[in-house]
Amino acid sequence: MIRQEELFRIGRFAKPHGVKGEISLQTTIELFDDIEEPYLVCDIEGIFVPFFIEEYRYKGSTIILIKLEGVDTEEQARKFMGREVYLPYELVDEEENLIGEMTWDSFIGYQVRDDENNLSGVITAVDESTQNILFHIEHDGKEILFPAVEELITAVDHIAKEIRIHLPEGLLDLW
Repeated sequence: MIRQEELFRIGRFAKPHGVKGEISLQTTIELFDDIEEPYLVCDIEGIFVPFFIEEYRYKGSTIILIKLEGVDTEEQARKFMGREVYLPYELVDEEENLIGEMTWDSFIGYQVRDDENNLSGVITAVDESTQNILFHIEHDGKEILFPAVEELITAVDHIAKEIRIHLPEGLLDLW
């Protein structure tokens, strides 16, 4: 059985494309080129189900048109609309590179700890409305906004869903 902690979110299925079962995937990841037998995982009523990819092609930088095995009509493809799409961590060779490939929303629910153990909290949301992406971290009943920049992330454990950060001096004093 596939568990959510083994997966990271790569996007969401949008609408069918054509009448032969293709569906568009909204994503920012281009990992399929590096995977020998590409498949993805969908959340179907709380159960994570793998689907093998028959073929795919990029349509711009954020849309991939995907034909899943066994999905041969527009009607069948329509059943996937709006579903979250995941990839298993095991499909990626170098986990260190995941930070650059994952969407920031993939980190919601991760524990956050700073290198000095002054901050411990959970990422509850990600604000991508401006150029400066922010993690919303719940800490001691307060919400802390932390800049989500790779330079401040010192370690990521995807299995434990934990992020270690370098907390700039004086940042906690602002709250």
